[in-house]
Amino acid sequence: MYVSPGKAANIFAGDVTGRARAALHFAAGPLEYDRRDTGAQQRIVAERFAGEGWEIPRLLTEMRTAEDFWFDANAQVVMDTWSSGRVVLLGDAGHCAAPTSGRGTSQALIGAYLLAGELAHARGDHTAAFAAYEDAMRPFVTEHQAVGREGAERFFLPAPTQEALDMLAAGAPEGTRAEAVRLPDYAVR
Repeated sequence: MYVSPGKAANIFAGDVTGRARAALHFAAGPLEYDRRDTGAQQRIVAERFAGEGWEIPRLLTEMRTAEDFWFDANAQVVMDTWSSGRVVLLGDAGHCAAPTSGRGTSQALIGAYLLAGELAHARGDHTAAFAAYEDAMRPFVTEHQAVGREGAERFFLPAPTQEALDMLAAGAPEGTRAEAVRLPDYAVR
């Protein structure tokens, strides 16, 4: 992994064949670009990472010939409500915490459990089930979205401060929240 102010890059195992993947991230406001123009997207990445060290020059070269290049924003989904009519959103579609949170899978699984349980409990009244699902899930999602925002802020930090290094050396926890979740028992009655 490589980090510089406002930028980060990492190389990781992509699949069982041993093929590596790389990700190049940079902080930015909304960008204007053609979603169908891969060349323009690659130029944006190359401009943002110009002059960086580590393996960045090699990654930029490889990027130009990558068959699976993908360019998009890392974003958090924040909505006032997760349902409308007979449609309800679940997981990242309704309440993505952010890729920096590490909470997306747990939110999706817990949300699916709660939604299914509330649908069964409401015995066909989807409006009541959707409201109960959201009431049960909203505090959990709100907490994890805060973790996602904090993670995004830390992701693009410059070199660590001496205080942060001292805390790591002392084995102090980073302060991430890990509240236990008590799931209701939706036993069929």
